[in-house]
Amino acid sequence: MTDTPSPGSLPDRVAIDGETLTVEDVVAVAREDAPVEITDDGRDAVRAARERVTELLDTDEAVYGVDTGFGELVTERISRDKLADLQVNLVRSHAAGVGRELSRAEVRAMMTTRLNTLVKGYSGVREIVVDHLQTMLNEGVHPVVPSRGSLGASGDLAPLAHMALVLIGEGEADVRRADDADPERLPGDDALDAAGLDPLELAPKEGLALINGTQLTCGVGALLVHDAARAVRMADLAGALTTEVTMGSTAAADAAISAVRPHDGQAASARNVKRLTADSEIVESHRNCDRVQDAYSIRCLPQVHGAARGAVAHLREAIETECNSATDNPLVYPREDVNDYATGSEDVAVLSGGNFHGAVLAHRLDYLAGAMADLGAICERRVDRLLNPNVQESHLPPFLAADSGVRSGYMLAQYAAAALVDEARSTGRPAVDNVPVSGNQEDHVSMSAQSAFEAETAVENARTVVAIELLCATEAAEYVDDALSHGVGTGAAVAAVREVVDPLTADRPPSPDIERVDALVASGLLESRVIDVLEGPLE
Repeated sequence: MTDTPSPGSLPDRVAIDGETLTVEDVVAVAREDAPVEITDDGRDAVRAARERVTELLDTDEAVYGVDTGFGELVTERISRDKLADLQVNLVRSHAAGVGRELSRAEVRAMMTTRLNTLVKGYSGVREIVVDHLQTMLNEGVHPVVPSRGSLGASGDLAPLAHMALVLIGEGEADVRRADDADPERLPGDDALDAAGLDPLELAPKEGLALINGTQLTCGVGALLVHDAARAVRMADLAGALTTEVTMGSTAAADAAISAVRPHDGQAASARNVKRLTADSEIVESHRNCDRVQDAYSIRCLPQVHGAARGAVAHLREAIETECNSATDNPLVYPREDVNDYATGSEDVAVLSGGNFHGAVLAHRLDYLAGAMADLGAICERRVDRLLNPNVQESHLPPFLAADSGVRSGYMLAQYAAAALVDEARSTGRPAVDNVPVSGNQEDHVSMSAQSAFEAETAVENARTVVAIELLCATEAAEYVDDALSHGVGTGAAVAAVREVVDPLTADRPPSPDIERVDALVASGLLESRVIDVLEGPLE
């Protein structure tokens, strides 16, 4: 997943209140370093929740996570003089991550969503805990977090534990001391000192509140919603350009077709195609030709792209709900808010539940992975129609090589697209599975983090296949009568691609060309160019 800043209507500052965090807020903090600020209402909620925990400590009630062991050790009662050790040992022992390190953006997304759920006011941490997280985000202190180790229940324990290690002055963090400097990797206590912070001495329940929840899955998922939505829009652009340069018809994007099958995603992609090809003399030049209809990869563009849009929208709904949810365990409430069966005191109720379980995200992430694999597949089929001499239009040379045979042109670009589609399909199979842990106390887990990483691969691969289609369609435009103009949006796309990739006048390695166009798509610069000429965003 790219960590490149992206243009668009992202906020300059993000309010953390436990209630209103959006995908765009997470992206702004994670990738553009938008500062975060805890609202007054959020601070009030944190203080009230902590007061409830303090009241519980004055009772003899056994409360999970406050004065008991964890997981299978839930029946072990912890003496008052060991409560602080309990929280520190929890963080240390759960920092069991392995594998590649999370990217800077992934870490910031996880920290942002964790901060927001703590501010919601049911976790019971002290205000100093959320202040530390806010300062770390705003001062650029990023814990080193291995990506693998979460089971998605009891949430993303291992990754969040690595984050929490830095809060207590342990572990490691990358710190950027100046805007133009490379980050410096420091021990946790030195990293905190660079931001003017002292290590936290965790109070009862705080260790568990920091590590118990879905925030790795949720943070990565928020970035995926943003990236997948852009990939779909750019697939609309690539498909519109391919339709144009292969002398296809935009009639399949007519509003009348979507009107009698009114799926929102289908209609949006159809409208994009029409807007992008508006005023295209190329399309008009063959309106009365004898072709009855195009192949499915062109004719069914709105339907297939629209289905991918539906998967993105479905994930967005779950992610934005999860961003503003209390996902740790147990949760502390005012007594009047719950039934009489909850443990606690006269004024405070404690409920143990399963809000940390990532199934609601895992299933939708798996759905997204499959949908993005299919998006890449239809783009790859259009790449083939641009290159394959057995199906392409007669005005295009085989593999877009003017001297075919001696030259192979972009033949292997389609191979790359096919390989990416195959990988996306293999990751598009459901990652949801179950391996019981913790002495069978935690006997059903979601594997939501794995779903997130597999969806990440599918989104990245689909985006690169879109870039390959744009590259090949731009090259195909070289063989269209230059007296005929492109559409408003497709013309802007051709111009933008030509700024980073020259026409193919002789064989050369396609890999750098693909990388440049992929960067153009991933950064949002291509979309910005198109938006400028359309005088409004794509849907």
